Amino acid sequence: MARATARYYGGRDPFGRAGDFTTAPEISQSFGECLGLWAAVCWQMMGAPDPVLLVELGPGRGTLMADALRAIREVIPAFAAAARLQLVETSPTLRAAQRRSLGAAAADTCWHDGIDTLPPGPAILLANEFLDALPIRQFERAGGRWRERWVEDGRFLLRDAEDAPPEDASLPDGTVQERCEPALAITAALARRLAGEGGVALFIDYGTAQGGTGDSLQAVRRHAPVDPLRDPGEADLTAHVDFAAVAHAAAAAGAATHGPLSQGMFLRRIGIGQRAAMLAQANPRQGAAHMAALHRLTASEAMGELFQVLAISHPGFPLPPGFANA
Repeated sequence: MARATARYYGGRDPFGRAGDFTTAPEISQSFGECLGLWAAVCWQMMGAPDPVLLVELGPGRGTLMADALRAIREVIPAFAAAARLQLVETSPTLRAAQRRSLGAAAADTCWHDGIDTLPPGPAILLANEFLDALPIRQFERAGGRWRERWVEDGRFLLRDAEDAPPEDASLPDGTVQERCEPALAITAALARRLAGEGGVALFIDYGTAQGGTGDSLQAVRRHAPVDPLRDPGEADLTAHVDFAAVAHAAAAAGAATHGPLSQGMFLRRIGIGQRAAMLAQANPRQGAAHMAALHRLTASEAMGELFQVLAISHPGFPLPPGFANA
């Protein structure tokens, strides 16, 4: 999965109608604008450090960050002046798209292949649909024990694995359990950094709040599901994020965790409904489209319940906006 994912993202722009899938920033500008203002409020809660790193993992076309910066400059320009933009992106194609989206801001932006080269200092980090694209391992119960799924010649095989999940005799054969070790490693590394240098990170992705079992590996090409084992590197491979495991990794590394809570609840709490209404009022011809986008992002039958939101922060950081009673 790791090699197929690297090949897939390495030389294409997969977003939007002409690509394979559409993410929240491409659905509505209000998504990125509200996240930008969320980051600005967090900066104020940190004591307004200057400079501060504003980081995005997997920035796509740069749409989210461009929308966020526009809102930040308009509402809290001091944060825009203090922010040092850092984008973690390995794809040359997507880096070029991000430069186009950011315009003049690209001149002061630093790109990174991974989080290990981020400069020191307090940071505010955004990651929308980043963790789901990281490679997973799958284990299947067979003959009353766990065995690891392995891909060979375009099909799944089973093999013994020393680091299989703990035995659970209550689970029937055929049960699948997934583990995303890169997601846990990245989360733990960020948690150690935030605990040591200050700041907060926000993860938004589709997944489960409580973990569990099940096969969530899926592939999408041209907005339709396809066989994940067919044509490696030609489709978007993803799996649901186990937010309980991610939160546990962050807490074990010394950070505070907040959530997860549903995307719909989080976005409504930080004001996306009011922002969508403002956009609709300012441009009545596009009013229905703005409200339809709001519904898609927040409704329980759309993305509102499927997507979860988790924040991790320095242990002394106050409760982040949107997470009251989470």
